[in-house]
Amino acid sequence: MLKLALPKGRLFEESVELLKRSGIINEPLREGRKLIVEQGNITFYLVKPSDVPVYVEGGVADVGICGYDVYLEKKPDVYKLLDLGIGFCRLAVAGKPESEERYFTSSHITVATKYPNIAKEFFRKKGVKADIYYLSGSVELAPLVGLSEFILDLVQTGRTLKENGLILIEEITHSTAWLIANKDSFRAKNEEHLSFLKRLKPIRTS
Repeated sequence: MLKLALPKGRLFEESVELLKRSGIINEPLREGRKLIVEQGNITFYLVKPSDVPVYVEGGVADVGICGYDVYLEKKPDVYKLLDLGIGFCRLAVAGKPESEERYFTSSHITVATKYPNIAKEFFRKKGVKADIYYLSGSVELAPLVGLSEFILDLVQTGRTLKENGLILIEEITHSTAWLIANKDSFRAKNEEHLSFLKRLKPIRTS
């Protein structure tokens, strides 16, 4: 029996729909107080998206559905097996319209983000000194109240940016959900892993 770490929140419904479409589950899973659910020959652990690679790398879960943004931030020692093509969004820098020119001309800026490791590496490669403020939520508030000049965050429709008077300034990368696997489990349960992979029907991305 495989154990799968399933992210709650933004990716949950798309992940469940993919599993159902692939014939891996017969009935929809629902977010709630129950955190361990068994269906068919799979045990599902419902966890925070940022905790998926922790459970997989730690061997508690054999596989997990992990946003590429989380993978880049955590850099877990796992196998990245398959792009599932769901949860598409952009990882980008945003700020006030009047700050856009400064972003491209200044060598020292301030940035608020949920992704401090990605931010540090990105701005280091750009040769820009960035003071990073780690926030766990409401990142868009930071430039509005003067905590930072810019934010680095996930952007889906851009609606939240627009509603808060912010604009997308520079796109860093795209993010979709990936299937990741514990390395020891992949070797020990190789047939189960391969069978699971063959059943998955990811959404093809161009």
